[in-house]
Amino acid sequence: MIINKERCVNCKKCVPYCPVGAIEVHERIVQINTDECVECGVCFRSANCPRGAIEQTELDEIRINRKIMSDPSAISAKTKIGGRGTVEMKTNDITGRFRMGYAGVGVEMGRPGVGTRLRDMELVAMALSKIGIRWEEDNPITALMLDTSTGKFRDELLNEKVLSGILEFTVKSEQLPQVLETLRSVEDQIDTVFSLGVISKLGDQLEDPNLDTLLSMGYQPYPNMKVNIGLGKPLFDFSSGSKEPMPGC
Repeated sequence: MIINKERCVNCKKCVPYCPVGAIEVHERIVQINTDECVECGVCFRSANCPRGAIEQTELDEIRINRKIMSDPSAISAKTKIGGRGTVEMKTNDITGRFRMGYAGVGVEMGRPGVGTRLRDMELVAMALSKIGIRWEEDNPITALMLDTSTGKFRDELLNEKVLSGILEFTVKSEQLPQVLETLRSVEDQIDTVFSLGVISKLGDQLEDPNLDTLLSMGYQPYPNMKVNIGLGKPLFDFSSGSKEPMPGC
């Protein structure tokens, strides 16, 4: 994003709209710090500039990744989906991605007000890759990896800043402690915040097979509610592996 100085009257109305504080005022002149800007488009869509001075510039193949992971309306050319991760993590009754005996894991790095550089995401990805996790293919972060077996990103991407990004992968339940230990080993090396999501297929008595592991390692789960497009009607038959609608759905 840029501010067209021929149109801008320095009214400062746009300043509080930036979620990462990239719109700055220097000697009463309003400008966008392009290094800090994550190309989320919030100022362009919401600041209601009285002169239409905020403009979206053409982004090169490197900088476009900022927009893909910061602007929910942007679509990744590689995954053909929008958003920082995949909706499938939150709709397991639809897709059947995570079966009994496995854990789906989402490591969301960055937040509005903080953001994250891709170098921090690479550091975590490379640490997790060493323990042999399986990366989610339909994910914009996975698409940036040169090699999913190592988690290495392209060097020219490492200084790019995004609002947030989600590392998504699947592991067997017995490997979950190793994942948690790996995250703890790198948490002091990254310059951002991150949250951990664990998705489980519940048992017949609605028990969570991964809950004891989380509790034993000092994690207090928060069962935050997510909007489920299945509306409680499972469309994936876990008994047969079929993605055809179940009887009565």
